[in-house]
Amino acid sequence: MKFTLGSLFLWLLCLVQWTSAATVFFPVTLTWGNRTVAGVSRPVISTNGQFPGPPLRINQGDSVEFLVDNRCPFNTTIHFHGIEQLGTPWSDGVPGVSQRSIRPNTSFLYRWTATEYGAYWYHAHHRGSLEDGLYGPIYITPAPSVQKPFSLITTNPAQLRAMINAESVTCPVLLSEWRVLTSEEIWTAELASGTDSFCANALLINGKGSITCLPRAEIDALTTPVQKTSLGDDLRLTDMACFPPNITETVFNFPHNYAAIPPAMFEGCVPSQGPQEIFTVNAAHQYVSWDLTSTAGLLELTFSIDEHDMWVYAIDGRYIQPQRVNAVTIPNSNRYSVLIPLTQPAGDYTVRMVSASINQILNTTAILRYQGLPQITRPSSPWIQINNQPVSENTIFLDESSVIPFPALTPSNNIAQTFFLHINQVGAAYRWRLGNTSYGLELEEAQPLLFNQNSIPSDLIIRTKNNTWIDLILQTDTILQPPASDPQTLE
Repeated sequence: MKFTLGSLFLWLLCLVQWTSAATVFFPVTLTWGNRTVAGVSRPVISTNGQFPGPPLRINQGDSVEFLVDNRCPFNTTIHFHGIEQLGTPWSDGVPGVSQRSIRPNTSFLYRWTATEYGAYWYHAHHRGSLEDGLYGPIYITPAPSVQKPFSLITTNPAQLRAMINAESVTCPVLLSEWRVLTSEEIWTAELASGTDSFCANALLINGKGSITCLPRAEIDALTTPVQKTSLGDDLRLTDMACFPPNITETVFNFPHNYAAIPPAMFEGCVPSQGPQEIFTVNAAHQYVSWDLTSTAGLLELTFSIDEHDMWVYAIDGRYIQPQRVNAVTIPNSNRYSVLIPLTQPAGDYTVRMVSASINQILNTTAILRYQGLPQITRPSSPWIQINNQPVSENTIFLDESSVIPFPALTPSNNIAQTFFLHINQVGAAYRWRLGNTSYGLELEEAQPLLFNQNSIPSDLIIRTKNNTWIDLILQTDTILQPPASDPQTLE
């Protein structure tokens, strides 16, 4: 690559400005009050008056001061999902481990450095407050020294510029499920009924969606062979297209009181109309970049855009060798950055998100809208069905097993240590444990472990040596995974 003297000076000036990292102050005020989501009013946590919370956009190397003013009538904390917290473990947001809870009408200042780049998110880490709406996106713009993988897609200079431009204004797309019951109502019902709540009422894209109730005949027709095997001969999906609460009886004999289950927890579907997200794009830009972020706690989610391919170019903030796909299945908490070629005639194309988990059939839609006069008015053609099955054998799902980091990283063949952690249920259908114990809710209000690290029980510590590779193996010892089938995220 050749530089003129002027362009070289501008590049060096930009680099000097970048290396002079900024301190970004990001204050948020948390409030608790009724809000209509998916067409139903219920108490919601708003962040600066918004749901979902406002985006935090910074540069790699910046220092962040994230001030939380808690005006909710309960304790809270905020976790920054995927952020390394190098040298700042007290800003990790885990109550009882790294900090004391932020009490009502008090504030707490989180300080950390954006050592990495890419898509992340912040969310509540106290009891079930995430399910009540406390979450928002984070994007860290890569430093100029970070190599991009787009030349593996094309070598055309104009196309490469379009991809880089699209990434520079990448759009957060928050994917979530929603329940009409608050997290405390769900917890109270679990305690009273002895059941594990694993059904949602709606799916949301950037906080928007509706509650849809499928006819019984359609639910039965969409029930997959895998679901039928789990249900057996005597059970079928509820009117929320979800596993019934007594499905756990086929595996466990935990005490239960089904009479204590409130409506809308497993069944009692009531349709409601909420807003639909619309993404307006300009075909002249050639590409648009979206950061698909699952904030879900119950379900894996599959995402696709009718008649459009997606190039997955980063996962959990890190670049990969790009893969062209039609659909992406996203475990909870994961982030997938995609480039979408804008090559179709102007018009509206349906954006689809469906449950990929065995325990429920659930879907929602948004709209990808091209600017300009529509050239098509017909319904767009989907890649996936609402039960997460492909429309045809031509649908390409992202194959996680073929993902290669960019630049490529080769794990060592020399494993210094191997640790097994078993996941299973103990005492009740809703109570899970990792290793040999559960983390009791009362521990969230205990003195944080970081305050006195010598007090940590030895069986709760995995000790490793610096600069070595270890294998950490999580093994689920039950047929049903918590809760029912959702994946586990490692932080």
